[in-house]
Amino acid sequence: MPIICMFFGIKILMNWNDHMPPHFHVEYNENKAIVDIIKTKVIKGFLPKRQLRLVLAWAELHKDELMQNWELAREGKELNAIKGLEV
Repeated sequence: MPIICMFFGIKILMNWNDHMPPHFHVEYNENKAIVDIIKTKVIKGFLPKRQLRLVLAWAELHKDELMQNWELAREGKELNAIKGLEV
């Protein structure tokens, strides 16, 4: 599963030809979650509160880019890197 973004130890990944709804995967240490792109909410898994806030804020800022990557992934095409959060 390709990593499309990394920031503050958080990995954002997206799988090719994945199931609906449009979503991305998040890994932070041993924690994993799946986040709905459109609703910007966790649909499976767990992240610590601080990392969850960062991921959801990041997802809101990059919703259009995430949806573009989702469409590329559904077509089996190369995904674009997305800029992470900065200090």
